[in-house]
Formats: sequence, structure tokens, C-alpha cells
Amino acid sequence: FTINALYYDIEDFSVLDYANGMQDLREGRLRLLGDPEQRYREDPVRMLRAVRFAGKLGFLIEEQTEAPIERLSGLLQEVPSARLYEEVLKLFLGGSALETFEKLRHYGLFSRLFPATEEALSHEEHDFPITFVNRGLSNTDQRIREEKPVTPAFLFAVLLWEPVRRLAGQYMEEGLAAVPALQDAGREVLSAQNQLVSIPKRFGYPMRDIWQLQPRFENRAGKRPQRLITHPKFRAAYDFLLLRAEAGETDSELAAWWTDFQKENASPQPEPTEQKRRRRRRRRRKPDGEDKPVDG
Repeated sequence: FTINALYYDIEDFSVLDYANGMQDLREGRLRLLGDPEQRYREDPVRMLRAVRFAGKLGFLIEEQTEAPIERLSGLLQEVPSARLYEEVLKLFLGGSALETFEKLRHYGLFSRLFPATEEALSHEEHDFPITFVNRGLSNTDQRIREEKPVTPAFLFAVLLWEPVRRLAGQYMEEGLAAVPALQDAGREVLSAQNQLVSIPKRFGYPMRDIWQLQPRFENRAGKRPQRLITHPKFRAAYDFLLLRAEAGETDSELAAWWTDFQKENASPQPEPTEQKRRRRRRRRRKPDGEDKPVDG
């Protein structure tokens, strides 16, 4: 892009601009160097980068740079799935996930990365499931602005939830229980997704935990809630439940119940014993001789 083709001269502290990049930068315009179609054919990932820069910087994609994108979007299938995984992280973990998502769909690129999700999004009922995805991406942007950690497992769990949910629903209609249905659906959707965007197993397993814990939130009898909150992925699954409730997919009363349950069952930090208190006081004291002047 022309805005990347700027050079800094350390001798006279000047900017060397051979491609009119400064003007494009001032006018908020993304323009490829050379013939756009040729550049995209050389490296199809440039289409994703154009969208990423446009979403993150709020720039417009110049007309000739923009024109071939949708027509050439199928070239992404030639890109190794592991490389596309890295590009997806850049697209959605840069602080402008929601804007980027909308642009990816506009240019026909999202369907090349997440075809099952794109197909599921075409079955909207009362703005769902698009509301769920939008809220998930908006929350991701908010956490990044607040410098809070964001795990790819949660991001991909959001992006793939609707195809998993719909497939699990089909399995349940065939007589399978909720958790096994989600297990089978999650395994099938992830297997297909990995052919396009290869999600590492260290994130794939937590994603499936998040999905499979969702039905367990509905069973609040006996000691089941107490056992559930000890699950290693409870917090991520609970946040996922809140997102579903906000989007109108599940009852908000259920999410509120679990919020209250956690408050009521929060484990207080044990008071330190007197022996531990004494050790802490000794550690805080200055060592003998610390304030004495040095000889000489």
C-alpha cells in the first residue's frame, strides 16, 4: 500500500515519498502499489490486509484497489490454513473486530474464512444470530481497549457457535441428549473449519468446553451448580452464557441466577495465621545495619 511505502531519511530527518503515500495518508485512503488484481493474485492475503487497515484506521479503500476484492475472494482457498489463522487473529484482535467483521462480509471475504458461520447467519430471526456475533466482537474490542486479556478460544467459540448450535439441534431432534449433541456438532464443525483456518488444539479444546458447558447451566438442582463453578472453564462458559442472554438467545433470568449464585458462594480469602503475620512483619523490617554508614 502507498501508505506503507514511506521512507525516513535519518540524515536530514525527512520523509521520502515516491508513491504519493502522504496524500493518501492525509485523505484516509488505502491504495495498492501497481495493478491491484496482479497484487492480489501474487498474495491473496493482501485483500484481508486491505480490510484490516480500513477497519482499524477508518480509511476508505480506493476504488481500483477495492473493485477486484469480491471477485477474487476465492483465492484465499489457496492460502495455507495455518497462515489464515494468524491473519484472522490480526483481523479480530486489533481493537476493531466489529468494524472489520462488517467489512469482511461486505466484500465476500468472511464467507471464505467461515463458510458455516456465514451460512448460519443467513437464517436470521429477530436479528439473531447476528446480534450474538456483533455483541461478542464488540465485547472483544472493549476488552482490548481496557487492556484486558482476550483468548482466541473465546473469539472462535463466538464465531462458530451458531453453526454448532444449529447442528446440535438437528442431532437432538434425532434423539441425542444436549451435551453429546454439542460434542458431536463441535467436533464436526471444527474439523471442517480447520480445513480453511487451522485453529490450534490448545484453543480448540477450550472452545468445545465452553460450548458443552452451556446445557449444564440449565440444571440448577442439588449440588450441580456448586460442582459446575469448580470447572476450569466455568468463567469462560459463564461469560459466554451472559453473551447469549444479552443477544436474546437464552433467558436472561438464567444468567442473572448464575451471577447471584457466584456472589453468594464466593470463597472468602482465609485470614492469615498469627505465625504467617509475624513472618510477614519480619520480612518488612529492614535488615540490621542497613541504615549504618559505610566505612571509608
